[in-house]
Amino acid sequence: MKNSKTKLLSIIVLVVGMLALVAGCGDDDSTTSDGTSASSESGTIDVSDATLIEDGQLLVGTDAPYPPFEIGTPEEGNFTGFDKDLMDAIAAKLGLEPTYQNSSFDTIFRDVASGQFDIVAAASTITPARSKVVTFSRPYYEAQQALVVPEGSDIATTDDLAGEIVGAQQGTTGQTVAEDDTDASEVRGFSKGADALAAVTTEQVAAAIVDQPFAADAVEKQGGIEIAEEIPTNELYGFPTAPDNPLSEAVDQAIGELIEDGTMDELYQEYFSTDAPASVTEGG
Repeated sequence: MKNSKTKLLSIIVLVVGMLALVAGCGDDDSTTSDGTSASSESGTIDVSDATLIEDGQLLVGTDAPYPPFEIGTPEEGNFTGFDKDLMDAIAAKLGLEPTYQNSSFDTIFRDVASGQFDIVAAASTITPARSKVVTFSRPYYEAQQALVVPEGSDIATTDDLAGEIVGAQQGTTGQTVAEDDTDASEVRGFSKGADALAAVTTEQVAAAIVDQPFAADAVEKQGGIEIAEEIPTNELYGFPTAPDNPLSEAVDQAIGELIEDGTMDELYQEYFSTDAPASVTEGG
């Protein structure tokens, strides 16, 4: 009996040990699965050579609100928009956690160049002058400018701006167009695009020149203004980083993957009801 009890006890201990081992293996598999899932979600593009303010984080400078690219503001906790959603998708490809910080568009390129941000998402047109200060990613959006006037205005084209006060956001290509391509008596700069359009509504300025998608969004949502003319400029937006930061190459790769996997077209359909143009899909 004693031997039988001993054998029975040994068997019980053995079974319990095996169950514990199986349970332990189950835990390991779960952890590995979670880890694999997290690794997959955290991206497959190598950013080990990139210069980041904080490891594992992507500090993104922006200039919000500027719908439909930046809707709401980071500080209000309701931040979204085309730029933000696309940058979130890029950050996921890079395995980085994005954080957004509002800034002034007038200084945002110097800010990212000096290391205040890792990257900028702010409907930023790629220009030769800016490219001397920052490195741009491959294009992700093609834009035109728009001449915005009060409803019923006699101003129909930029030719009608002679002697008029024209508004624009400071540091933008809209301001450049107003200064270089019109005979306006004054080009009045505003810190926000929304302020330039508000000045049109209150007739502080006769018109404003801003990015066409931003103008179209404002006309639809606020009323009292209209687009008198679309000004073809064939601008391309890119995401600026500091010069010589390998982060830009990783971002280019991420954009390419988002084009290939259909994410780019999904975002274009959501915000602009069209697919991405060839200047974006073939612009790498």
